[in-house]
Amino acid sequence: MATYTSLFRAIIFFFSRILHEHFKTPRYLHRKVSNVLYPSFQLKLQKWPSFFLASNELIFTNDGNDEQTLIFNVEETLLKSSSLFPYFMLVAFEAGSVLRALILLISYPFTCLFSKEMRLKMMVMVCFFGIKKDGFMVGRAILPKFFLEDVGLEGFKVVTKFKRKVGVSDLPHVMVESFLREYLEVDYVVGKELKVFHGYFIGLMEDNKKMVVNDLKSILGDGEILDNSNVFGVSGTKSTLNHPFFSFCKEIYLTSEETKKKWQYLPRENYPKPLIFHDGRLAFRPTPISTLALFLWLPFGIILAIFRGVIALSLPHKIATPILIFTGIRLLSSFSHPTTKSTTSSKVKKPSKGQLYVCNHRTLLDPLYLSYALQKPLIAVTYSLSRLSEMLAPIKTVRLTRNREKDSNMMEKLLNEGDLVVCPEGTTCREPYLLRFSPLFAEMNDQIIPVAMDCNVTMFYGTTASGLKCLDPIFFLMNPSPSYTVQLLGTVSGSSTCQDQGQSRFDVANHVQREIGEALSFECTKLTRKDKYLILAGNNGVV
Repeated sequence: MATYTSLFRAIIFFFSRILHEHFKTPRYLHRKVSNVLYPSFQLKLQKWPSFFLASNELIFTNDGNDEQTLIFNVEETLLKSSSLFPYFMLVAFEAGSVLRALILLISYPFTCLFSKEMRLKMMVMVCFFGIKKDGFMVGRAILPKFFLEDVGLEGFKVVTKFKRKVGVSDLPHVMVESFLREYLEVDYVVGKELKVFHGYFIGLMEDNKKMVVNDLKSILGDGEILDNSNVFGVSGTKSTLNHPFFSFCKEIYLTSEETKKKWQYLPRENYPKPLIFHDGRLAFRPTPISTLALFLWLPFGIILAIFRGVIALSLPHKIATPILIFTGIRLLSSFSHPTTKSTTSSKVKKPSKGQLYVCNHRTLLDPLYLSYALQKPLIAVTYSLSRLSEMLAPIKTVRLTRNREKDSNMMEKLLNEGDLVVCPEGTTCREPYLLRFSPLFAEMNDQIIPVAMDCNVTMFYGTTASGLKCLDPIFFLMNPSPSYTVQLLGTVSGSSTCQDQGQSRFDVANHVQREIGEALSFECTKLTRKDKYLILAGNNGVV
């Protein structure tokens, strides 16, 4: 009997040691954590007067010390949502394939049975295994948009008040670095490093805690680490404070899920850097429910896109328009140009030279929608277009060579054949911004008709910088109810203005850009096609 009793005690002692090692709190937390939320969701702040409560929201006010450093957990301090599934779904869908995204969705309920750390490892394995490291652009071109849309205003205010900011993330480093460095101006980003074999991710994360501690010493300096009076930490729960960086903090403050639910989303106008360019096909935040809806819609969407394309390519405008509207496509048009309707009438004598329409660029379908709005055929000139799109286009398309003299002669010839439409931005822009207009069109015709274009999608973007451009129209038509807005503005003088009034073609191009920007409430920029492709795809955008 004594033998069984001793064995029983040994078993209890063994498991108690395991539980103690697993759940024990780091020693530095016992002396540093001073900000724990009470059930009333209010913070007990006794040691650091820089924080105060206003309407149950955490606000930070600068006390005049410009040398303060903040070490914060990215997911717990900045992001309002607690689910990391949407970001991994974006990696699986955009960097992988539809099949990989489906596997992630199916496996997600199973991963929820495990701990947060194990669930993270499983999603990393599904999303990154076999992905080429050099071609991974999701973290730079796609994820920043969705991260910014999930940033809480209250957490953002706290982070931006510090001179130096160190972001610690549970996500892989390649997913969060561009978002934090380029858009939130975080000085140093610490994320999980992924193991690479022959240039491909193998879906496993490395333990780099010793390395990052040395890096922190190089940032703060050995003296400031030893005297950590100006180093503070913000995180969510004690379990997220196991990272060694937090051991250098004078004090650590904790948030909670209940408090984060009361946060407001960061408004677009408060972004430290404007979000102008982003890539990817998904136009919505892929939560588990919305991703399930995506896969249920996908077969119907493909059939619907093919049907819409066949109707647009095979039937005349007057017959195809009501059918396309019945399938869910919306086209809203307005005419500010007084001669537009009269010139489209068959009773009016056709002028010797065609009209020149200059529009901003939202998708490859811009000239086609303008043609449907005017109910007449147009000739479109493009700076780059896939061969398949050229073959299937229901209107005549001509590719420009980017040689000013050759392109000028080509456009002059095309204007003598009929009405011409050009998109001088040279590439599409999804956000409410206008890129710099190429001034080539300014000397082509004396009468220039600016056209303000805008579109709205709910599921798929009809543009891409790094994907297959021939699929752009298909993805746009796969949306349940895509809409387009076409506004024809007042005529602008072109060639005569350049010759008689001494204005340059650049002045005319900038004037047309401003007219379109004011009509759409878009902001004009000096960015170009090259800037977009260097940011999103790492090339010059040659198709």
